[in-house]
Amino acid sequence: MAPDQRPPWRALAAVYAPAGLYSVSQGALLPVLPFTARGLGASVGLAAVVVALLGVGQVAGALPAGALVARVGERRAMLTAGAATAVALAATALAPTVPALVVAVLLLGAAGAVWGLARQSYLTAAAPPRLRARALSTLGGVGRAGLFAGPFAGAGGTAAAGPAGAYAVGALAVVAACAVLLALPEPPLPVPPPGAAGAADARPVTLRAVVREHARVLATLGVAALCVQAARQSRQTVLPLWCEHIGLDATATSLVVGVSGGVDLLLFYPAGSVMDRFGRVAVAVPSMSVLGLAHAFLPLAGSASSVVLVGVVMGLGNGMSAGLVMTLGADAAPPGARAQFLGAWRLVTDAGVAAGPLLVGALAGAAGLALASGGVAALAWAAAAGLGVFTPRRR
Repeated sequence: MAPDQRPPWRALAAVYAPAGLYSVSQGALLPVLPFTARGLGASVGLAAVVVALLGVGQVAGALPAGALVARVGERRAMLTAGAATAVALAATALAPTVPALVVAVLLLGAAGAVWGLARQSYLTAAAPPRLRARALSTLGGVGRAGLFAGPFAGAGGTAAAGPAGAYAVGALAVVAACAVLLALPEPPLPVPPPGAAGAADARPVTLRAVVREHARVLATLGVAALCVQAARQSRQTVLPLWCEHIGLDATATSLVVGVSGGVDLLLFYPAGSVMDRFGRVAVAVPSMSVLGLAHAFLPLAGSASSVVLVGVVMGLGNGMSAGLVMTLGADAAPPGARAQFLGAWRLVTDAGVAAGPLLVGALAGAAGLALASGGVAALAWAAAAGLGVFTPRRR
């Protein structure tokens, strides 16, 4: 491999290290958030809706995130998002009522939208196209590493101080991410040759023009990716609620979620390598098929050991798709309007982050968690079908 084609892994440490720490905060938060809502008097269905509001906040923040990144750059946007996340975690831990919890969770989601878009935008420009899937799947894998470590760290916090301890762990992880971001210099972006696509970046581009030009991609491939995100995020809601349903406590639930996240770590780089070598479909369809299968079997899990087994299969399907949605968005992003397009892409795909748990909440409230899990299985299989049809076959 020529020197200019090697992935600059060491230089990109400034990208991956803060992303991993930020994900630790998310991993510490997710298992205890349903318990926090339940402790404030929310029903099972309403607790699922509160978790879904993380996705609602991401959707609301997607377009402003694209504008912010385009205006101030990735580093400043991430520092702003980190500060907002730390404040929102404190507000979540101290929320006296469900409405106050809702506001804090929405802020968490909006801050996460800014953070995620900034990292995706930078890697889209920094990674060579033939290595793009590996670079972005590694970013996804780093995120999964954080989500794996977060529940275990959060379990230590809950054992010491109850649910508030998990939020304290999350806040410390965010502060550490911002400190690393300030300490490590960003790696330089490649310089485009004269007259290349990079020159187009100097021309002003409106969000409306970008959306209009790429409406077909957003309405086809983007909607399929929306279903992917919905199935993924639903897993983060269904699994903890099912653990509570069969009588597991908060610490045991954190451990189950952590084991499931650990399986993710085994596959992120192989998934990116397969996507770069054989195309995106080679990962997209199998991963969503396996994730759907796991949700279909969850209602049959009536013990801690069987829930762990289903969680492992969920982690397998989720890990196979590491970096998939980011890679599809990066493939479609125009060089001259990267941040604006990715803002629109994330608006569509992050709608799935909100819609999945909302679907779980609606089905759980109307017909129980078993039917909700079956609904997520159908959603994952629909994602597999859509990706099989609309994902470009080029390598």
